[in-house]
Amino acid sequence: MARAVHRPHPPPRSRARRDGAPRFHRHSGRGALRGAALGGLAGRRVAGRGARLPRQCRHVADAIAPGSRPGRKAGPCGPGSPPPARGQQPVRSAAVAGAAAALSALPLPPAPNRGGAAMAPREVVLNDDGGWCWFQDERALVHRGALLVGSVACGSREPARRGDIELTRYDLATGEIHRTTLHEGLEADDHAAPALLELSDGRVLATWTRHGSEARLYWRTTEGSDSRRWRPPRAYEPSPSTRITYSNLHRLSEENDRIYCFFRGLDDSYKPSWCFSDDGAASWKRGGILIDVPGPARHRPYVKYASDGRGAIHFLFTEAHPRNFDCSLYHAVYRDGSLHRSDGALIRRLGEGPMIPAEATRIHTGGPDSVAWCQDLALDSRGRPVAAYSVQVGDGGRPQKEHGRDHRYRYARWDGRRWLDSQIGYAGSRLYPGEDDYVGGISLHPDDPSTVFLSANVNPASGAPLPGGRWQVFQARTPDGGRTWEFLQLTRDPHRDCLRPIVPAWQPGRTALLWLRGRCHAYTRYELEVVLQVR
Repeated sequence: MARAVHRPHPPPRSRARRDGAPRFHRHSGRGALRGAALGGLAGRRVAGRGARLPRQCRHVADAIAPGSRPGRKAGPCGPGSPPPARGQQPVRSAAVAGAAAALSALPLPPAPNRGGAAMAPREVVLNDDGGWCWFQDERALVHRGALLVGSVACGSREPARRGDIELTRYDLATGEIHRTTLHEGLEADDHAAPALLELSDGRVLATWTRHGSEARLYWRTTEGSDSRRWRPPRAYEPSPSTRITYSNLHRLSEENDRIYCFFRGLDDSYKPSWCFSDDGAASWKRGGILIDVPGPARHRPYVKYASDGRGAIHFLFTEAHPRNFDCSLYHAVYRDGSLHRSDGALIRRLGEGPMIPAEATRIHTGGPDSVAWCQDLALDSRGRPVAAYSVQVGDGGRPQKEHGRDHRYRYARWDGRRWLDSQIGYAGSRLYPGEDDYVGGISLHPDDPSTVFLSANVNPASGAPLPGGRWQVFQARTPDGGRTWEFLQLTRDPHRDCLRPIVPAWQPGRTALLWLRGRCHAYTRYELEVVLQVR
């Protein structure tokens, strides 16, 4: 469908929405999906079969690719149809939304500069309804002068958006905000957030999945390098029994730009798995299971991934969900077709079967009073891995209902010979009952892993509760490889939580800090907005 681009206008001096909620330009993009409507055979690409039509085409029974069914023709709103007229675009309050979206793209005025104090960086609400968890990456990407951010709408502001997989584009020069719906109504679950990757030809790839309830990996690519224009969606099924959760994308230039997508659940295994593309995301091929945990229990290792973009992909992982296991933390690396320990010792070829945790390098030893969960992984200037993780402490002798009252953030880096592991600070309590290991979240700065951004409902230096008990975002820096830390509080919101901060790679001296602001009651029920602070 046609796409409208709204140019920012000079902001009115004193007029603002009373509720403070920004409006946005929104469009579904050509071929947007509704629900899990794609079908197809195992291992085949599926292009829009059975997809629910855009709102302006609901009078058409279905959209069918030409030639896909005898006796049926693609209707005026089916594949290959000309784009609808501008007035048919699914843009709400078109006359107002353009100016409001432009206004919302303009940063809020900074706090007054009194007494020579440094002025606070400006904040921008990029999306008024969005969530993500921390096991799909990259959730944000700087691409051709624009910041791209993927998220899942929960319908907290507009029920019609519930379960929409969305991509927000923020022009870093003009402040223009442009939102594309990659998939309408898939699932209101933060596990479904998309992963983003820039391809070798300048296009952007987005992949996303349901939360373990079907076999499909969904994906779309941009039309050329314009991140406002997206090709129709497709889906890939590694096998009929696969139950996919998460997607993590990495491209290796030394392997002829092969794209790896890491997910969970090949062949209903519940295990970290992988597939790959050798044709620029035109198609996908089945890989295998990456990590297995032998034993009678059906454990699910959790993994964070980091790559140098050339020939190496690093893995930071646990044996299981910390709810079910006193998790330790491990590292391994893929290089030259094989899996290796941190010191380079060979484990096995990638295609020869999964590794088990005991074959990798152990960073942290878990126990009843020290249960680890991986949070982030990055590479330093020498290509060495740096890890951030959380630990639930002191719960070994407590009743289950009292678990999750004390978490710590930790930092580990590989110095070329060994892992140096130290505490960053206090993380506070569990985010909500039922998920005792959910914390506010911590991310490493990908351009400078000696800086982290964390969310806590306590002072990370002392553990003292914060006023109001809300989670706030802090910056922490270490001048000595993790032995000591300096903290700076970045948010002070007395009524809303500031959660799951992330930072995409950008350029030296520039930081695009993102977080989720509002309330998170569960991974399927939240009132969160996506906030940007450019530093």
